[in-house]
Amino acid sequence: MAHEAISVFDIFKIGVGPSSSHTLGPWRAALRFLQTLSDHHQLHQVAQVRVLLYGSLAKTGIGHGTGIAVQLGLCGDDPVTFDVNQITPKIQEMQRRRKMSLAGQYEIDFNPDTDVEFLMDESLPFHPNALTFLVSLHNGEQHAATYYSIGGGFVVQEGEHKTGSTSVDLPFPIDTARQLLQWCIKTGLSISELVMENEHAWRPEAETRAGILRIWQVMKECIYRGVHTAGELPGGLKVARRAAALNKRLLNGRNYHDFDSWLAAIREGGNHFGYTLDWVSCFALAVNEENASFGRVVTAPTNGAAGVIPAVLAYFITFCDGYAAEKILQFILTASEVGSIFKKRSTISAAMGGCQAEIGVSSAMAAAALTEVSGGSQRQVLMAAEIAMEHHLGLTCDPIGGLVQIPCIERNTMGAIKAITASQLALQSNPDLAKVSLDAVVKTMWETALDMNSKYKETSDGGLATNIPISLPEC
Repeated sequence: MAHEAISVFDIFKIGVGPSSSHTLGPWRAALRFLQTLSDHHQLHQVAQVRVLLYGSLAKTGIGHGTGIAVQLGLCGDDPVTFDVNQITPKIQEMQRRRKMSLAGQYEIDFNPDTDVEFLMDESLPFHPNALTFLVSLHNGEQHAATYYSIGGGFVVQEGEHKTGSTSVDLPFPIDTARQLLQWCIKTGLSISELVMENEHAWRPEAETRAGILRIWQVMKECIYRGVHTAGELPGGLKVARRAAALNKRLLNGRNYHDFDSWLAAIREGGNHFGYTLDWVSCFALAVNEENASFGRVVTAPTNGAAGVIPAVLAYFITFCDGYAAEKILQFILTASEVGSIFKKRSTISAAMGGCQAEIGVSSAMAAAALTEVSGGSQRQVLMAAEIAMEHHLGLTCDPIGGLVQIPCIERNTMGAIKAITASQLALQSNPDLAKVSLDAVVKTMWETALDMNSKYKETSDGGLATNIPISLPEC
């Protein structure tokens, strides 16, 4: 049987907020569509492009910046490298001129108000996050392509079934936690070592190490920007950013000019419970406030849950003396494998499974990773992931105003704290006596997702989204 091969760099992607499924995924879908046009030598023949957004992409797409993402993608901009400070000016210029530079090369007429359609009452059967590109050529031909943004920035085209690679021959193919543990027992390798061996199927180890440290660098920069940026989040909810004020209060107003000196100052404050708790919350708030502001973040495994893993890793580095490249590598490699198991056996899409699929999965990933770098056994690592997810089961996704702000930002603080607690529990427990396996929880999460009412799956049709009165500006 062919196994779906998912790399650490599939789970952890550098991109732009606020949503991996509603922003990064549609952006990447637009780039794939451009590549198809280019492969068929049709780019220069395009007269018009229209984009149809369905289901959850339509219902919460405005708040998630879906329309913005597909426009930038059609312009050929790369979400990994595009200057986030240029997003607003570029979108405003297209709006003003009613023109688009397709793939950055061919100017075509484009009216964002009419050429991007939010079909609120229409859904496609494969996945709630669907979008179709319609193109008209100068010779009169018309073509259409439909893509699904299935969570975490993963994209599949209509007719595809897998998002990973089945052509890569992994030395240790893994689809379940049980298989992962069996390989660890057979080889004597830790989980992070086993994952690194699999990564060799894609690239040399030096490239993997450099790529993972680049992931941490982006996370680190995101935290640091977030704790030094005050003001109000965009979107009309008038949500005040809190990380900067909390950072200032905890450091008694002192300022530091780089991440390392700032971290050293935090360590000087000690590690009593309340102080540590405040900083974990501050780290998570910082990342997700950046995410809500169209900042550069890392999907972990999604944008809406992007703050959990950086917060727990920053906690380990700051309060557990874990600031070493090897520990960072172990942490991210372990987290990625747990995330890939959820991706393969359940979902990491809130539009499919509610927020349990995002915050819950990220908390499980972080708990496993923290346990690994803290010296836990392979069984304790999997136990920590199970504990963290078990206590997120059934968590709904009900963003107010369709924005990744309330309750999303605070939920990252909760996910981070639960991950640390789950890790501590696992480290102090005998996993051989555990009654619940990680695979059982993954299966339960998927069954819960199937049973969950659609209004609690990133549609803003239920929960807090309908019980908190708001008044957003006209689009």
